Amino acid sequence: MRRIVSLHLVLLLSVFSMNAQKTKVDALKGLEDKAQAYGEIALQIWNWAEMGYQEEKSAALLQETLSDAGFTVTEGIAEIPTAFVAEYGKGSPVIAILGEYDALPGLSQQAVPEKKSAGGVAGHACGHHLFGTASAGAAIAVKDWLKVSGAKGTIRFYGCPAEEGGGAKVYMSREGVFDDVDVALHWHPSSQNAASAAAALANISAKFRFKGISAHAAGAPQMGRSALDGVEAMNIMVNMMREHIPQEARIHYVITDGGKAPNVVPDFAEVYYYARHNSRDVVRDIFNRIVKAGEGAALGTGTTMTFEIVNGVHELLPNLVLQKLVHSNLSSIGGITYTPEERAFAEKIALSLGQKELDEMVAMEVQPFKEVARAYGSTDVGDVSFVVPTVGFGAATWVPGTPAHSWQAVASGGMSIGKKGMMVASKTLTATAIDLFSDISLIEKAKAEFEERRGSDFVYEPLVGNRAPALDYRK
Repeated sequence: MRRIVSLHLVLLLSVFSMNAQKTKVDALKGLEDKAQAYGEIALQIWNWAEMGYQEEKSAALLQETLSDAGFTVTEGIAEIPTAFVAEYGKGSPVIAILGEYDALPGLSQQAVPEKKSAGGVAGHACGHHLFGTASAGAAIAVKDWLKVSGAKGTIRFYGCPAEEGGGAKVYMSREGVFDDVDVALHWHPSSQNAASAAAALANISAKFRFKGISAHAAGAPQMGRSALDGVEAMNIMVNMMREHIPQEARIHYVITDGGKAPNVVPDFAEVYYYARHNSRDVVRDIFNRIVKAGEGAALGTGTTMTFEIVNGVHELLPNLVLQKLVHSNLSSIGGITYTPEERAFAEKIALSLGQKELDEMVAMEVQPFKEVARAYGSTDVGDVSFVVPTVGFGAATWVPGTPAHSWQAVASGGMSIGKKGMMVASKTLTATAIDLFSDISLIEKAKAEFEERRGSDFVYEPLVGNRAPALDYRK
């Protein structure tokens, strides 16, 4: 699986790499000249739509793209087959650019403005096909700039699988692969362009498995002990617990296995839980109470319960020194402008979202800078942010108003709107990395803020403990 990229793409990328210029402006121009090639790479990953820890083709394509551009690639890091590092240069500073490429289950969708399955089992409803490609493109652009300008340092692309619940960056952080990095850059597809200080919720997820005794549900119910009763009793207790947890906390669950037939008392049942809060310590407490509810449910139903922690991520540690730099670059680059065809597509998407009219200006503009953000979702970037100064932003790859994890996000990410937003992100990453290589004082200030926010006595402890990567969590 090594000759995935078509020959004309490889030639196109290498020709432009040879023509890289010394200035940041010219580096961004060279990146724009590769937009078509990167768009084709992103679309290929969009079509594959591989879920967490199953991204074999997507990871191989990005590895090949970076290797052909002159990077040294190390595969299978942190005991994860689809995780990798691509590196160019030597010495410090070391600037990392994170890239993701996993899709979400059950969201197969064509690149059309109405809900229409593409016939697959998954879809890129969070735009990670754009995320990985834009980040790889930026790493290559920075490599070209380093080579021609003579600047010192190392640029790295980190291929990060399974962000959607698999937490690869947690295991990568635990293995120390970021320990010598000076600054880590990332971005995320969005419905708007924004580089304000971000926030994310700490999160622990686990699968609770109940075992009982099967029996004929009508003929001999007294002989059975229902594992499903255990799951349902646990859910009832956790739902009552919601009244007595911090209001900012979130708990979600799905029953992943409730039995096979109504007339058979289930001897196995499983429920998959998430617990979230903006403090990892509060999440630990909430999760321990969820475990107690499971233990009580097993006791009350005559079943047994075991659980497996699938993922656990830290909250996001902000860095305003880096955030202001990224906001400045994103503002200089600006948003995107729709063609008439793209506008017609976007108007239909907006209508499907219940909007009276399309607010196209949101895609064209950059949101004002804010130093404080409220957290809603979770990301394993949080763990990286407690290991190394980290900064991110969002680019408008989706129609304004589009929520993540929706068919509308998949549709936009598979057509030109997504590709345009991807290049905004790639340029912003490139400009920021060049600024950091060019002015070491920015890195020093970012590190000082990082140490102050993290605390001098901080010791990184992953919420997943010592468990091996959950490579089968999507199976």
